[in-house]
Amino acid sequence: MPKIISANLNGIRSAAKKGFFNWMGTIDADIICVQELKAQAPDMTEEFLNPHGYHGHFHYAEKKGYSGTGIYSKLAPDRVEIGFGSPEFDAEGRYVRADFGNLTVISVYCPSGSSSEERQLAKFRFMELFLPHLEQLRAEGREFVICGDWNIAHKEIDLKNWKGNLKNSGFLPEERAWMTKLFDEVGYVDVHRGLDQRPEQYTWWSNRGQAYAKNVGWRIDYHVATPGIASKAHTVSVYKDEKFSDHAPLIIEYHA
Repeated sequence: MPKIISANLNGIRSAAKKGFFNWMGTIDADIICVQELKAQAPDMTEEFLNPHGYHGHFHYAEKKGYSGTGIYSKLAPDRVEIGFGSPEFDAEGRYVRADFGNLTVISVYCPSGSSSEERQLAKFRFMELFLPHLEQLRAEGREFVICGDWNIAHKEIDLKNWKGNLKNSGFLPEERAWMTKLFDEVGYVDVHRGLDQRPEQYTWWSNRGQAYAKNVGWRIDYHVATPGIASKAHTVSVYKDEKFSDHAPLIIEYHA
C-alpha cells in the first residue's frame, strides 16, 4: 500500500529548520517527492541526502539557490533518471524519475511564469516540450505517478480568487487548456481531484497579506497518474498541521 507524498520545500535548508525532516520520520511514507531544493550538491548534508534511512536521488539546478527536485524512497529504485532530455530545463533541475518494478514515480517542478514575461515564455516552452514527453511515457505501458508543483490551477474550484486571476500566470486559458489536454486526451488522471471534489483544497498560499490564515490559496501541486495506479488511490490529504513552506505536502495512499 504505497503512501506517496509531494512537497514543494521552497528551500530544503529552510524546510529542515521548520521541522520537515522530523515530520518525515513520523509519516511512514514509501516515497516522498520534493521540489524547489534551492541547493546544490555541496549544500546537501547527510540529513538531506538519506534521512531516516531513505534513499535520496536529486536533480540540482546549475544556478545557485534555484529550483531543484528530488525523490526519497524506502526501497532503492531499480533505475533512476535525472532530467527529461531538454538542455534548457534540465539545467534548471526540474525532473527526477525512479522506477520500482512496474511503477515509476517522477518528481517534477514545472516553471512559474509569474515573475516576468520572459519566464512566462519559458513556461510555455516547457509545456510545449513536456506534453510530448508525457505522451511518450504513456507509450511505455508502465504505471506512472508524476508528483510535483505544476504551477497551474486547472479549474475555477482550484483557486480562491479565480475571477481576479484569469489573466495571471498559473490560471491563463492556455495553461488550463494544456492541463485539460493532459487529462482528457493524453489520458492521465488528477488523482487528488478524483478522490476529493470539495472546494478549498489548496496546496499553496501567497506570502502576501493573510493568504494562509484566510485560506486564500491555489491547488497547484498534483499527483498526475496513469489510470491503473490512479484507480488504486484511496486516501488523500493536504497536511497543514505544520508549515514547512509556502506549499503544503499532498499525501495520497494507493492500494498495492
